[in-house]
Amino acid sequence: MLGTAIRFVFSALVLLVVSLLVPGFRVGGFTGALLAAVVIALFGRGLQALFGRQASPQGRGLVSFVLAALVIYFAQFFVPAMRVNLLGALLPLSPSGSSMPSSRPN
Repeated sequence: MLGTAIRFVFSALVLLVVSLLVPGFRVGGFTGALLAAVVIALFGRGLQALFGRQASPQGRGLVSFVLAALVIYFAQFFVPAMRVNLLGALLPLSPSGSSMPSSRPN
């Protein structure tokens, strides 16, 4: 339980930093960032249950990249302190390597 709380706090801090650096991505305050972290995690878990490994960060394919951008974009409709445009949803994902194909064996 404590580990989960620490992960959400860390995710909220990352969202605040991303909000400062990425145009088109804004989160207002720590509470908004914490709520955004929870919403993004719930959306991600739901999509992973629906689409399986392709939707997970380990999938690292185009499907994973698009779904991650959609999760970030649609999270703004559930978090009042969050505003994201399309560019703001795509830019934070670019350096993560989620658009790179995986090297898992067939």
